[in-house]
Amino acid sequence: MSYDLKDVKMPVLTGRALRAFAAALDGRVTGPALIRKLTTDAGVPRLAGLKDLPAPLFLPLAPAPEREAPEPAPERPRLRTRLLAVFRRPSPDTRSADPPPGPVPFRSAADLTRAYREGRTTPEEVAARFLDAYADLNPKLHAFIAVNPDDVRQQAAASAMRWRRGEPLGPLDGVPVAVKDELDVAGYPTTVGTAFLNEVAKKDATAVARLRAAGALIVGKANMHELGANPTGHNPHHGHAKNPYDPARDTGGSSSGSAAAVASGLVPLALGADAGGSIRVPAALTGVYGLKPTFGGVSEHGAYPICWSVAHVGPLGAGAADVALAHRLIAGPDPADPHTFASPEPEDVDWGRDGLSGLRVGVWPAWFEHAEPEVVGTARDALKRLDDAGAEVVEFELSGLDDVRIAHAVTVLSEMGRSFQRTMAHWRELAPATRINLKIGLSAAAADYVAAQQVRARAVAELDGVLEKVDLIATPTTAIVAPPIPKAAESDGISDLGTVTKLMRFIFLTNLTGHPSLSLPAGYTAAGLPVGLQLIGRAWGERTLLEAAWVLERAGERRRPQAFVDLLGE
Repeated sequence: MSYDLKDVKMPVLTGRALRAFAAALDGRVTGPALIRKLTTDAGVPRLAGLKDLPAPLFLPLAPAPEREAPEPAPERPRLRTRLLAVFRRPSPDTRSADPPPGPVPFRSAADLTRAYREGRTTPEEVAARFLDAYADLNPKLHAFIAVNPDDVRQQAAASAMRWRRGEPLGPLDGVPVAVKDELDVAGYPTTVGTAFLNEVAKKDATAVARLRAAGALIVGKANMHELGANPTGHNPHHGHAKNPYDPARDTGGSSSGSAAAVASGLVPLALGADAGGSIRVPAALTGVYGLKPTFGGVSEHGAYPICWSVAHVGPLGAGAADVALAHRLIAGPDPADPHTFASPEPEDVDWGRDGLSGLRVGVWPAWFEHAEPEVVGTARDALKRLDDAGAEVVEFELSGLDDVRIAHAVTVLSEMGRSFQRTMAHWRELAPATRINLKIGLSAAAADYVAAQQVRARAVAELDGVLEKVDLIATPTTAIVAPPIPKAAESDGISDLGTVTKLMRFIFLTNLTGHPSLSLPAGYTAAGLPVGLQLIGRAWGERTLLEAAWVLERAGERRRPQAFVDLLGE
């Protein structure tokens, strides 16, 4: 099998040139000709010529795993029971009810709840620190679209009362959590990063409701790329999200604000959504953890329907334990989302695991090394830490990876274009780069979409085959570090297919196949910019991803960014 992904060299459009190109795509004469040129250059017609493809797979729903029924947990006091329901530790020497502490120098959800329990601070004090830091940092980072200070204070006061009574709701009681503005939060409009979608949600999305039921202090709606149309932090309406490690650089996206909020310490945990790397790309570029769960593992109810066959709601967190905790709480069947009916209860993570003996990690050298030299070197250092922990690195190959890239692009753009049909009256209110993507999606042929789903079926079968021989696959998360933000891009946006391709080189596969994948901090470049390592697992194999991430977290280094706040004030 030969490695067939190529670097893409296309003109970078900003400002007047970008606006002119978007207008030409709207033209009755120029539009169709330009779209044919764009789709041909992208390789879309090639899909129709592929032979011997299986029947199309329109949703990558994995069957429920066969597991032994867990033994009933013994009776414990309320808080202990709730915490153990999330982090049950099977080893005799690791049966503490608390999740592990956060990665120094970041604060985890467990650090905050431990401080509440010990009386070192209160949810009201943490909320006050958050609001002060939000007022200082948000004008610089544009992490949030909306925060309601009165609501934050009211939630914090209620949480503080519960802690005083010794009756916290659960392991997130009083912990600040940000929510990507693609998911409904009661009392907030869901803008999806636009200037015109502004209906106030009457109730929480399922994932938000499940975190709130565990006591989460929902502090506001995080910024995102308009309609999630690109893996960058650009947004002309709510401000370009800036990277806390270097505010002149991008956060990645589209869950840009969620990543910036976690990386800057404003929250230890945030919700995002990932249809084309939108959790993992910003997690990598901002040095935090981001989990795209198995497709159908987390309810999409209450999330704006953008790309229904590739979208995944998931968490971003300061550490592996934060992501594991959030996933444990939000995953599982939801009557409001039939795609989740096969979703099992997440397996408990063993935080007492010291090594990775027996774990087989798959690496395709040609793919792994198709990135900037510093990215490859830093990711290889993380791979060596896996080896040092006892894992065995095994080489593998896949066929037709470029076909998968095209199939993912056709699927995302087709579904995004169809989703936007309901709001076509607002076409001119969209940023030019967003209009370009949607225009291509609106022109997609049914035959190309079906061919893309046939490629999906082949990719699922082939990736499942590889994952029968290895437990995990490792790649860099992105092929580049956080790119600089061109000045012209802040107002009009940017069309830069070359950069987008580099950000998504290791990403698109599991959006199409539905396999879980996690981005974790691998290290830093000489300039101090974060690099991410991606781990890909079997369907419903989040536990293995998280345990490997936890072992790497203890062996690695974390650095605070330029823009940072300590919610404990210590």
